[in-house]
Amino acid sequence: MAIVFGEEQAMLLETAADFCQKRSPIELVRARLDSSELNRDLWDEMSSLGWLGINVPESFGGLGLGLDSIVPVVESMGRYLMGSPYYASVLATEILVHDASDEQKAAWLPALSSGAIGTVALTGEDGSWLLDNVSATAVSEGDTLSLKGSKCFVTDADAADLIIVSVMLDGEASLVMLERDQLPEAALKREEIIDQTRRSFELALDGVEVPASQVLPQADFSHLERVAMLLLAAEMSGGLSGVLHLIIDYLNTRKAFDRYIGSYQSLKHPSADILLSLEAVRSHLYHAATEMAEASPQAETAVIMAKALASEAYAFAGDRAVQFHGGFGFTFECDAQLYLRRALWCQNQFGDESYLRQRLEPLLLDDVV
Repeated sequence: MAIVFGEEQAMLLETAADFCQKRSPIELVRARLDSSELNRDLWDEMSSLGWLGINVPESFGGLGLGLDSIVPVVESMGRYLMGSPYYASVLATEILVHDASDEQKAAWLPALSSGAIGTVALTGEDGSWLLDNVSATAVSEGDTLSLKGSKCFVTDADAADLIIVSVMLDGEASLVMLERDQLPEAALKREEIIDQTRRSFELALDGVEVPASQVLPQADFSHLERVAMLLLAAEMSGGLSGVLHLIIDYLNTRKAFDRYIGSYQSLKHPSADILLSLEAVRSHLYHAATEMAEASPQAETAVIMAKALASEAYAFAGDRAVQFHGGFGFTFECDAQLYLRRALWCQNQFGDESYLRQRLEPLLLDDVV
């Protein structure tokens, strides 16, 4: 299937790149590393641009453009290390679009399209990458569900109006909606994670009770995983571009032995490798976005390939950026380490490249005689 990049995507890419460059300069990224509060003004601006409803049908107040139109926005955010609930919120929105009942959609999709924040709680204490391998449980007691267990890596949970949680219910992995006022005061605990541009929380579910009507009628974890990996690949593609620009700027500024260090082959060759990997990652990314938009049978393969390639390429580029900066690269003041931290976080969400290549083996080779 050819890569399709339509007019809407081109406009979104141009708008998002300009917006992120102005609203997320590296100085502001650094200034907000230790912030305990969400940047509401930034979120409201993103809402006013219509980005929160890109994948929401028009009948529920969205733009109805599909997931492939979210990719340019997330890619631009990754390029400038923008910290926001956007990734988790559009993932929660996509879950509702795909798995919720009409009543649940009507209750939440218009709100999420107009500024409400959603997030997802999918990772258990064991950190399993198998989304249907769930340790948290829900027990039905009449029309009420009692939840038990805990989740980690729940981003922006303290600001979320809606959290979609995976639990085991009647022996099956299910998805349950939690509203902010249904959480006890001590249910959330801030986590220290490698990517300081993100705000991550542990969610304790013990003692939480919700109406049974908040269970989604279906839980398509395969679709959820593909969407999550597609958006992560987009973020890593943008980050790869950002760290490459950082590398080139430094190689053309720093001198050693009266020569710009970019003239040395030991630095030029890895930089060329990073550039080639960026072109490959973007090609795989937009191919996967096209496959997802067309609901192609090859969508799973395309998305896994994009995520695996992006994971490896971004982590390598971040590592090289730190090394190229010498001793300064290992200090907190060097911007290269911010990209490396983001790369390592994304690399280990929903499976690293080694795990994903094992997943690819049967998809690519089972039909080969």
